[in-house]
Amino acid sequence: MPITIRLLKSGDIPLLTSVPSFLNWNVPESYFIGLLSEQKTGKRVILVACVDSNLAGYVTVKWQSDYPPFAEKSIPEINDLRVLSQFRRRGVATALLDEAERRIFERFPLAGIGVGLYADYGPAQRMYALRGYVPDGLGISYKNRPVSPGNDVRVDDDLILYMTRERESNPLPYMSSRGILHL
Repeated sequence: MPITIRLLKSGDIPLLTSVPSFLNWNVPESYFIGLLSEQKTGKRVILVACVDSNLAGYVTVKWQSDYPPFAEKSIPEINDLRVLSQFRRRGVATALLDEAERRIFERFPLAGIGVGLYADYGPAQRMYALRGYVPDGLGISYKNRPVSPGNDVRVDDDLILYMTRERESNPLPYMSSRGILHL
């Protein structure tokens, strides 16, 4: 199953908005038009994965993160990684992250990423840890603001743990579901 990674094109937008299981949330076409506009101005890169001729997933790289600690330190953020369910556990997310990190590490020593904290994000949490991402040490954030002890927050997609990975760090070896040790 060859995976091709390329930049988002305007012709991809109808495909992205026509597959409800792709997003698990209702995103209007205007969202992707905005992403494409940011790509054209150099604010963001949107990488699309294709398996054969089928759109399988995408990820974005925000060169200027909305998370203040990343923005202050000029840490680009890998954002909005999504893979269609029928292509999960087939290397698509890995290929997208490999290309996103390659582009970041050409220009910066650190890559940043945020991950949600409830069970739906469990596979992403594990993947990022196995790739060598470590928490940034600032605790959890809600809508990009630190959560202070004693405060209540809603457990939803805006409750995030931000992590970083250094260019030189190597992911930890892990055992795949097929029993293959990856080094």
